[in-house]
Amino acid sequence: MDRLVRDLRREGIRLGFQDLRICAPRRSEHIRFFREWIDQRFHGEMSYLSRPDSVARRDDLRGTLEDVRSVVVVTQNYFQPDSPGVPGDPARGVVARYARGEDYHELLKGRLQVLLRWLDLEAGKRRLAGKVRGLAYVDTGPILERELGRLAGLGWFGKNTMLIHPKRGSYFFLGVLLLDLPLQADPTFGSDHCGTCRACLDACPTGALLGKDQNGAPVMDARRCISYLTIELKGPIPRGLRPGIGNRIFGCDICQEVCPWNGKFAETSSEAGFRSCPDTDGPGLVQLMGLSDDEFGSRFSSSPIKRAKRRGFLRNVAVALGNWGSRDAVPALARALDDPEPLVRGHAAWALGQILNRVGIPGDGGFEVAEALLFRLNVEDDPWVEGELEAGLKGE
Repeated sequence: MDRLVRDLRREGIRLGFQDLRICAPRRSEHIRFFREWIDQRFHGEMSYLSRPDSVARRDDLRGTLEDVRSVVVVTQNYFQPDSPGVPGDPARGVVARYARGEDYHELLKGRLQVLLRWLDLEAGKRRLAGKVRGLAYVDTGPILERELGRLAGLGWFGKNTMLIHPKRGSYFFLGVLLLDLPLQADPTFGSDHCGTCRACLDACPTGALLGKDQNGAPVMDARRCISYLTIELKGPIPRGLRPGIGNRIFGCDICQEVCPWNGKFAETSSEAGFRSCPDTDGPGLVQLMGLSDDEFGSRFSSSPIKRAKRRGFLRNVAVALGNWGSRDAVPALARALDDPEPLVRGHAAWALGQILNRVGIPGDGGFEVAEALLFRLNVEDDPWVEGELEAGLKGE
């Protein structure tokens, strides 16, 4: 069996994974913390996390694969460097590194399924098993992937809640393969190397990272996290959190960018599918604000960005334009006041209000902004949008 594990690791590397480790299935050591986190409503609108069946399956992997005997955990580096001027140029949007290329779910899951077929074939050839059954997961099922990664020896939980590898940092995806074949487990990663460092806690612009609890578990209020606000949240972004988003239009890497372990070890991914493209590598915000349904679909059909849908994405773009506060954004935002989606209209109104607050009346373009807001207010039929328009006219 040891030789099979060695060859399995080699096959995983050949398929493109950077690391492959194994842990034994066991009841979750963190499920009590997870339940407390849910009870405090830190998960926001992500109701799929709090379903009783979902919580139970996170606690015990046998709820997903009844006869699970071992767990293979793989890593896939996705780091992409920022292009010159990003994120410093407020006229350009910032997309989280993991979403700058193709959707990672299918790529990693496909490789895990290839690995499962290889293992089934090899175990049969070596008369170690008959049929090997397994299930592959890549950030899609009720699995505590980071806990499994730590149990498999891949790293520790950072204060930013990421799994940090001591030689690679945290810019990697995790994939999991549940197996009914017993395999020798790797040593668990037991030590915490964050020490007294507070870089991620101090850098988070919306105060989402709350440090570690009395048991050493990192705590995040997802309701304040830029990734949650720009991806998972389907409705309006709370007004008080909009300025902190800056020009992040899909996801956020700030807590990883300031991490010393990434500063030391992050390397550009060689995976072609994860390379940035013009639509995700610091795109111009003004141009994005005018995307139609068809244009959004054609640009992002194979991208993780499609998860936000057009209305959510343009909501984010409008917030970024408001934070930029430039007169150059006014025409695009004024047109967005007529968007069919209330979510887009309301955030465009807020963005125009931010610009109005900067330029004033009279001011450079101030009358134009006020006129656009007032004209829309006279025909608007959505109460929430009306409120945003009225606040915008006050420069709020």
